[in-house]
Amino acid sequence: MNRLSHPRGAVSSARAHLIRGACSFFLAIGILALGYAGFVFADSHAYQALEMKKFEQTGRLTEPHMLTEGDVIGEIQVPRLGLNAMVVEGESPANLRRAVGHISKSALPGERGNVALAGHRDTLFRPLRHIQVGDEIRFKTPEQDFEYVVESIEIVAPTDTHVVRATSGHDLTFITCFPFYYVGPAPKRFIVHARQADAMPWKRPATE
Repeated sequence: MNRLSHPRGAVSSARAHLIRGACSFFLAIGILALGYAGFVFADSHAYQALEMKKFEQTGRLTEPHMLTEGDVIGEIQVPRLGLNAMVVEGESPANLRRAVGHISKSALPGERGNVALAGHRDTLFRPLRHIQVGDEIRFKTPEQDFEYVVESIEIVAPTDTHVVRATSGHDLTFITCFPFYYVGPAPKRFIVHARQADAMPWKRPATE
């Protein structure tokens, strides 16, 4: 009896030890993940606050034809959703971690064509889950303010690139991942199409 019960006890003890080890491992992974998420959030918030302050104080930023990766273009706003975010040139992972990225081959505000902007669904573009047709969008640059109105919303595959194609009008496109609450790499893309409300945008007065 004793010789039979001893191996079973040893197996149970080993199993319990393995379970405790696995629990400790996954707890450590969870803490690290939460710590990284907290760092990303804090870094993005600090960057946005700093760049918004600089944007408000600066009369002119980089010339459009001289833009390089990471240069600030302006501020995007969706007033009904409380969305306010700085827009930078380029859609690299580093840019999207801190700001909304302007897809480099797309038009710039004021140019004829399609201004395409990408952002993360779990940070700056999270409010887009509540956007509606008819919502107002503002794109503020140091020299001009542009107003757009949402015309349509669609969900497409990541390989569907028609959403960033050039247009003959003055258009604006938001791109983010979908579903918004999906865990892991999201399988779809959430697209917002908007049209400039006034072909002659309001021009900011020159600063002294």
